[in-house]
Amino acid sequence: MLLGPAAFTRLCRAREVLCELDVSPPLAQIAAQQGMSQFHFIRLFEALFGETPHQLRIRARIERAKGLLARDMSVTQVCMDVGFSSLGSFSSSFTRRVGESPVAYRRHVRTLIQVGATLSPSILPGCLGLMALLPVDAFRNFGEA
Repeated sequence: MLLGPAAFTRLCRAREVLCELDVSPPLAQIAAQQGMSQFHFIRLFEALFGETPHQLRIRARIERAKGLLARDMSVTQVCMDVGFSSLGSFSSSFTRRVGESPVAYRRHVRTLIQVGATLSPSILPGCLGLMALLPVDAFRNFGEA
């Protein structure tokens, strides 16, 4: 399936909207903004990015939850902050994707953080962890980063 530059740009823009946790418009609305039907949008999105829009939203929420659990927040508060409607659905989804329960993950991650220090690079998402290893003058401006 060939994808033109305009469609590629629209799908990338839609991906950015889907990753935003604060604003979560319905999928039909996002597809309509991109000029596609909902089901065509889902097919193209999955072909391009390898996951459906729903899977992307869940993954973004879980990644945000991992960062919040590394701080000293309760699991219930993290659940509500990342947009899950119930603690049970959050815990089961987190456990299925991460491999351990939110409480066990928090306990494990909290041992990696020293008092008075910042988060360990192993806790940060991969791209940010790699950027931390680059020399300071690797980029001329923020746009290149």
